[in-house]
Amino acid sequence: MNIQHLTDLELLAVLIGEKAAQKLLQRSLATLLVDDAEQQHPRIAAARELITRALKEELKRSSVLASPEAARDFVRLLLIGKEYEVFVVLFLDAQNRVIESEELFRGTLTQTAVYPREVVKRALRFNAGGVIFAHNHPSGVAETSRADELLTQSLKQALALVDIKVLDHFVAAGNVMLSFAERGLL
Repeated sequence: MNIQHLTDLELLAVLIGEKAAQKLLQRSLATLLVDDAEQQHPRIAAARELITRALKEELKRSSVLASPEAARDFVRLLLIGKEYEVFVVLFLDAQNRVIESEELFRGTLTQTAVYPREVVKRALRFNAGGVIFAHNHPSGVAETSRADELLTQSLKQALALVDIKVLDHFVAAGNVMLSFAERGLL
């Protein structure tokens, strides 16, 4: 079977059956990756987890700089469908390979409190040489705020004191991923 030529509905039917696929695939594929869809069908949760693990494995083998799209996809999977703000950190080794990723802070619909001291503590625990930050905007507005920029600079300064580089900060809003590095904000 050549699955590359199947429609989204046909692919989902292969995974969970035709009736369940028709029931779940009502809007877009992205809606399948939110927490509610996972609760409706455990195979969706399993597929999402397999994809997340495969991307993480790729990022552990090679530098995030060598595979920036894999880093974006990985972060997107961590943040998609969250109805509240979360702040995630990818901890990197000296060759910019992912050691670990963690959701460090969880907030409300419009904000989350991030504490530089806690970020530094976690980075030192993993003996990280670098980090990538990511957070989401559940509102769907794909823009960085002045608060986002100030926080990033604060974190960058705190981590620089212990020789840890900040490589990027992604802001996810729906399927849009903004990069501080690409915008010259680092």
